[in-house]
Amino acid sequence: MSESNKRILLVDDDPDLLRLLGMRLTSAGYELTTASSGMEALSRVAVFRPHVVITDLRMQGMDGMALFDALHEQYSTLPVIILTAHGTINDAVTATKRGVFGFLTKPVDKVELIKQVEDALRIGITNIDRQSVGVWREKIITQSPLMEELLNQAQRVAQNRASVFVGGDSGTGKELLARAIHEASSRKNGPFVAVNCSAIPESLFESELFGHKKGSFTGAIRDHSGLFREADGGTLFLDEIGDMPKSIQVKLLRVLQEMKVRPVGGTKDEPVDVRIISATHANLENAMREGIFREDLYYRLNVVTFLLPALAQRPEDIPLLANYFLRTLAEIYGDKVKGFSPEAMECLVNFEWPGNVRQLRNVVEQCMALSNTPLIPLTLVQRAVKDEPTQFMSLQDARNKFERDYLIRLLQMTGGSVTQAAKLAKRNRTEFYRLLARHGMKPEDFKETE
Repeated sequence: MSESNKRILLVDDDPDLLRLLGMRLTSAGYELTTASSGMEALSRVAVFRPHVVITDLRMQGMDGMALFDALHEQYSTLPVIILTAHGTINDAVTATKRGVFGFLTKPVDKVELIKQVEDALRIGITNIDRQSVGVWREKIITQSPLMEELLNQAQRVAQNRASVFVGGDSGTGKELLARAIHEASSRKNGPFVAVNCSAIPESLFESELFGHKKGSFTGAIRDHSGLFREADGGTLFLDEIGDMPKSIQVKLLRVLQEMKVRPVGGTKDEPVDVRIISATHANLENAMREGIFREDLYYRLNVVTFLLPALAQRPEDIPLLANYFLRTLAEIYGDKVKGFSPEAMECLVNFEWPGNVRQLRNVVEQCMALSNTPLIPLTLVQRAVKDEPTQFMSLQDARNKFERDYLIRLLQMTGGSVTQAAKLAKRNRTEFYRLLARHGMKPEDFKETE
């Protein structure tokens, strides 16, 4: 991404400082927009989609920390840098504990400002620009720093042929990660073969993995190549490896050591070139201690380990995933459902998700099937997750949030036309302008919105 595509939103009610810092940032090559209040900044975010927000702490009306809190309701990992002339150690500690990315005192040192912006951009660009995500990982929907770091490591590991072990709870996406590693490797043009070890009867395990010759046992009416030879030149994904019978484990170990398979009923070994990725939700270390899983096989499979985080550990991904499932499920249920109400989305984010991403998809599907309104209401989400109402914002905060979101949607729909927006809202232009002013919105900001 070029410097000019790195977008910074600068917020300060001091026009002189706004101008000075704006000049420094634009001279450094950043694309900049400014706002003179917190309310105006919230409306700009919806249009400008910044990678980083820099805001003064002390401002009339909504101060910098209140702006930070409002931003993080919708953009939970958007980096925010706080500026203040009244900085203290306590202020800095409090701000960073709440998730503020950086804290700078006035007068702002230009070198330190640019350094913090560059550090923050490494997070901000990851969060916003999914169009830059490589094809190899396009099916993994995330903006979580935890997942991004894991994916960066996975891409590096994909370049060699080391065996990979993927751990994590059920529903976290172990097969998706295995496929992504395959797509990032030099084997991407070869086959990707996935098998769930818990679904194969023990009596058929050896035949399924290594193949068999015609007549080698009752029912073997033709030769069968087996999964290893099917995956030759590519990747074999062994899911739920912890459920593999111990009698097969020793044979799998031999194949991994020699990269040769001998079909059931065969008389000679046949070479294979396969990369192994294995996964399980079980604790294999406990299984080894109990004698259920071979230690030598464990270390052969576990050259590189990736532990997928639970969905509750990556809450910033929940809105992204929920809206992704809405779009993909629209092929089944139609596109009458456009999204979630703010309260419904808050409920999704606060839920613990014992079933992880798979459970989230099921909840979204249930809500889509039952919803008779364009926005899925809180009650449907609560029914789907069997959750109880927890935290509620104040009436005034809820009213302000609804008004702001409502005005943003109107202006986006009408391309910034106050006449059309006021007509849809059934308000006269004067009253509508007062509403916009209350929330710091400028219609011209929406005129080029796609």
